[in-house]
Order: sequence, then C-alpha cells, then structure tokens
Amino acid sequence: FAPEHGFRGTADAGVHIKSGIDTTTGLPIVSLYGKHKKPSRADLKNIDVLVFDIQDVGVRFYTYLSTLHYIMEAGAENGIEVIVLDRPNPNGGRIDGEVLNMDYTSFVGMHPVPILYGMTIGEYALMINGEGWLKGGIQANLKVVKLGGYTHNSFYALDIKPSPNLPNDLSIYLYPSLAFFEGTTFSAGRGTLDQFQIYGSPYYTKKNFSFTPISREGAKYPKHQNKKCYGVDLSRENISINGGINLSYLLDAYRNYPYKKKFFLKNKFIDKLAGSSNLRQQVMAGKRVKEIKQSWQQGLNAFKSMRQHYLLYP
Repeated sequence: FAPEHGFRGTADAGVHIKSGIDTTTGLPIVSLYGKHKKPSRADLKNIDVLVFDIQDVGVRFYTYLSTLHYIMEAGAENGIEVIVLDRPNPNGGRIDGEVLNMDYTSFVGMHPVPILYGMTIGEYALMINGEGWLKGGIQANLKVVKLGGYTHNSFYALDIKPSPNLPNDLSIYLYPSLAFFEGTTFSAGRGTLDQFQIYGSPYYTKKNFSFTPISREGAKYPKHQNKKCYGVDLSRENISINGGINLSYLLDAYRNYPYKKKFFLKNKFIDKLAGSSNLRQQVMAGKRVKEIKQSWQQGLNAFKSMRQHYLLYP
C-alpha cells in the first residue's frame, strides 16, 4: 500500500498516485492517495495483518496521519490486526498551533489536534483508537511495537528524507511554520533545493535574496515556476527543536506584500492548514504574534491533558 508521494516517496505533493507494480520488487502496489484513500475489502483479501511502517514528522497536515487513520479503520471493519512499527518524531515533544476545528476537517487534518502534537506515530495511533475517532467509534485491533531508549526530548535526525520536499532536519523543523505559505501566493521553496527553508514571491521586491523555482523531482509544476522570487533565506539559520511555530514569517510577508487582497489563495487552503479561518482573519486584522498564540492556549491545554493518556515514552 502506498501513501501520498508513492511507495518510494518520490512523487509530487498532491499528485494522485496510481496503483500498479513496484519495479524493484515486482510486488503489486495499491495506492491510498487520491480517490482511493482506504483499503477496500477486495484489497484486503487474504491479508492476515496490516503493518504500518512510515516515518512521520509530527505535524498535523502531513498526510501520513490520515493514511494511518484509514488503515486502522479498514483493519477494524475487516477484522484484521494493525501493527504500527513506531518511529521517532523528528519534531520531538513540540506542541503548538491551533487545535483543528472539526468543521475544517480534510485529508490534511482529520483530528482535533494542534499543528505540532508532540507524539510518535505509535502514540498517535493509540489516541485515534482511544478517542473513538474511527468511523462509528469502532476500534482497531492495534499493536504498537515500541522504540527502545526513546524520550520525547531525544534528538533524531532522519537518514532518509520522509518526502521529496523535506530534504533535511532544518526543513522538518521549519515545515510547521512555513507550510502556511502553501495557502498563499508565496512560494515556500518547492522547485528549489531549499524546500521549506526559504520563502518569497515575484512581488516581494524589497528583499535582497532571490530564487527561481524550476521543475524538478517532487515539484513538477512548482508555484511561480521559472519566475524570480524575492524573499527570505532561512537555510543557514540555527532553528531549535525546542521552539514552537514561528508566525513572524507569515506576518512579515503579509505586511510587506503590496497586493494584500491577493495574498491568500481564493480556495482558502490556509484555513485547512491552520485548522480554522481564525489565523487568516487574524493576519488580515493586523494581530500580533502574542495575540494569535494566546488564542490557541485553551485548546492546547485541553489537548495536552488528553495526550497524556496515550504516551509510551517520557
């Protein structure tokens, strides 16, 4: 079974993955991205156990969480055990961001959790089961194979990039802050070699730094393809894993963008990423970082309390 980005993890974000045959092993591949997000009864014929072994990055809108949900749901509906091979969370125990308003649920956010939720994929699976988030409140026959010697403060660098546009540790740390630009006219570096480490626009001309997105693996048709974008280079920054979401990038871009009515995309994708329309409205209203983050606190406190029930590691 293949999630977003395909079985080998090289496909563009958002591109529908077709089922087929893996050229390396000759094994049949069933796509779980696009219209076919959940294994069907036919897909599961003669299957004894479903094993989930995918590296997550600890961010709500990273779609491997949604694939986990549907794998667990299919297992529960068909009486098949689900085994999650736990993986470290490269974003550690960071918890920040607005808790998703379920009116804004989508494949980039299915559960009422903050953007940074500070759990491993195995702990998250336990929470999906325990909170009754599967359809009809059914529960999967779930087993989590725990990590050895892990804590939520453990530093963990990924040897292999988890998807084409998160090429290194820095991009993974910046992803929860810079991914908001996916819902704006700004580029977050897709089509360059510094994905989610730079941001800019052709109309952000007051900046000295520039880059030009081009078609490349993992970004066949990047935003502002072949156009010079002016913006900010964070690729040499020392970003701490202990920090939360940095809203200053988004606020700075909005304040200095000359065509404010065109800053956010018409499809309001920013709302799905943020978890509601609040962030978009707060940015447009000129709210400061402190005010915006204060509006998250009640939801974060409730989530932290719920999270405690599912932790496997200190």
